[in-house]
Order: sequence, then C-alpha cells, then structure tokens
Amino acid sequence: MNNEILASFVASKRRSLKLTQPQLADKAGVGLRFLRELEAGKATLRMDKVNDVLGLFGHELGPVPKDRNTASPRKRDETDANG
Repeated sequence: MNNEILASFVASKRRSLKLTQPQLADKAGVGLRFLRELEAGKATLRMDKVNDVLGLFGHELGPVPKDRNTASPRKRDETDANG
C-alpha cells in the first residue's frame, strides 16, 4: 500500500470520527509519536501497530495486486509480449 494513501486514509477516518491524534493513539493502544508518523506517511512502520490503528476502522493490511502500469519494466515487457 502506498504510504501516502495509508496516511490519508487514517487521517481522514480519524477526522470523520472527530478524534484528535492523542485520542486515536490511546484507543488503538499505540504511541502518539507512532500515530503522527503514520499520518505523515513514514515509509517504515511496524505492521502490527498499523493494524491496531486500522482495526478501529474495520480494516487491516493485506496483499494488494500491483497495478499493471507500476510493474517493473521487464515484467511489463514480458506481459506485453505474451498477451
């Protein structure tokens, strides 16, 4: 999942529930610093903690197929040649 998409999703959900960052961090059982880094789109975060936050919104991390247009050039060339 793209870090910016995840960050935007969490911030948007938090605002829609009218929660402050400290309130959401407390409800999710994560530190305020972690939540701020998550909403800032930090590239490296603990997945278990991300899932603690997402779980409050009825979501969790999981494998998502890559968009064909974002595949590596070699894979794209093989796909184009085969089909």
